[in-house]
Amino acid sequence: MKAQQYEAPDSIDKAVALLAAAKGQARVLAGGTDLLIQMRVGRLSADTIVDIKCIAELRKISREDGGFKIGAAVSGAEADEHAELVAHWPGVVEGWELIGSTQIQGRATLAGNLCNASPAADGVPALIAAGAQVTIVGPNGSRKVPVEAIPTGPGRNSLAKGEFVTYFHLPKRPPHSSDAYLRLIPRTEMDIAVVGCAVNLTLDAGGTCTAASVALGAVAPTVVKVPDGAKALIGTKLDAAALDKLAAAASAACKPIDDKRGTVVYRTKIAGVLARRAALIAYERARKRA
Repeated sequence: MKAQQYEAPDSIDKAVALLAAAKGQARVLAGGTDLLIQMRVGRLSADTIVDIKCIAELRKISREDGGFKIGAAVSGAEADEHAELVAHWPGVVEGWELIGSTQIQGRATLAGNLCNASPAADGVPALIAAGAQVTIVGPNGSRKVPVEAIPTGPGRNSLAKGEFVTYFHLPKRPPHSSDAYLRLIPRTEMDIAVVGCAVNLTLDAGGTCTAASVALGAVAPTVVKVPDGAKALIGTKLDAAALDKLAAAASAACKPIDDKRGTVVYRTKIAGVLARRAALIAYERARKRA
């Protein structure tokens, strides 16, 4: 279904005004790799599309309070070429890089991946494990919320009418910290995750884990945090016993469905396997990072 009106404002204020004035259903286009397909097959409709790719400030990655501020219109390809972001948050970029093919990467955005609210979104688990936040703007001003506050269920999000995401905020990295994201898919590329897992770790100078966060995708209606998995790692050097507890906690946190990509039993088992592997990758990265 075609939109009756297409707008490409060059400022956030103009985008807010267009969305507020729109009659009927208005939708924001950040990359369009989900929106346009869903409109084409009739799953979504839009009377007005507001394309935010022409807003220059939303196409930038910058340092903020020792962390990073990422514009909602930044593509996966642009993130992959940002050496500082990759060095500080490799797991976040890993998830982002898995959103579609090379061609899709030139368009796809974290904002679209998040707001599309697929339980299997590859960009979301690592953001949640990172403790990332988003800035939202709308007719009533702006607000900042944790990433996990946006998806509320498959295809549903918490944004009010006229609101859209403008920025992602990744916190400052402590020394000896890093992250990793892994997923299992039926094919080698361009498929939807059966399970995805992100692990974010901080170590002390001796290699003992002092802080951890674990998040799972595709095993529940929204991404699941695994606090018991994080607790299993803290105070350890990720020995076998700690990894066994992590895997058990990850599997216990799953509430998946049976579908053509995997059964409940399979997804539950794989969640533990991926958690163990992602934790070891994050650990080795953290040990090497001063």
